[in-house]
Amino acid sequence: MLVTGGNRNTGLDIVERFAREGARTFFCGASAGSTAKGAEALAARGVAAEGLVCDISDAAQVAAMFDEIERRAGRLDVLVNNAANQGLHGCGPLDVTADMMREVFAVNVFGGFQVTREACNRFFLKQETRGVVVFLSSNTARRAIRNRTAYCASKGAINSLVRSLALDLGPLGVRVNCCAPGYIHTERWDVLDPALAARRRKNCPLGREASGADIAGVVAFLASDDSSNMTGEIVTCDAGCSCQHMPPDCDC
Repeated sequence: MLVTGGNRNTGLDIVERFAREGARTFFCGASAGSTAKGAEALAARGVAAEGLVCDISDAAQVAAMFDEIERRAGRLDVLVNNAANQGLHGCGPLDVTADMMREVFAVNVFGGFQVTREACNRFFLKQETRGVVVFLSSNTARRAIRNRTAYCASKGAINSLVRSLALDLGPLGVRVNCCAPGYIHTERWDVLDPALAARRRKNCPLGREASGADIAGVVAFLASDDSSNMTGEIVTCDAGCSCQHMPPDCDC
């Protein structure tokens, strides 16, 4: 199986989950340095996984990555489209340039599509046991956050892409689903002011942000036979953020 963006944060936890369940697991990072750093982090956890360098926005690099997977393993059964450009431009939508938008969509939407197309053509449609695709989206696809126009729009596009791919690939035996997280405790949380972190947690009815392991569990379910009759689904994992009208300190 392959996890794009498996070199850091939640991607590491997804790689670890599948590797510990016995899957031969490949992951990619956009640069040699980031991929090596991910390999070191996984090795420190005692996880055996194979790192590949691939900027998924580059079709030639995607093809080269699949050449290497085919050479090493000969097959692929699960693809997790986790790689993301966070679109942290630090400005509002009126200052976001067309190039900024393109950079975010190039990874989050076009990149995920290119990797999925390659996985299907190269492996899934040639194997007796068809493959499974899981995308990572966000609850911001449905409930926007401020000054993240490119990111929110790209996540909405991913949700639509998942439904479209599921519709067209379902008759061919390939399932496509999506996990839509909310807050996830990543390295960005480690530098937050404690008061801000506490305020964010008030947005979560469960009182805490997700761990990477929480998201990995949803991804593992969607990739498993336990979800064999599901396709085109967007499964939200956001501690209940999306089910409430307002957090308790704002509700009236």
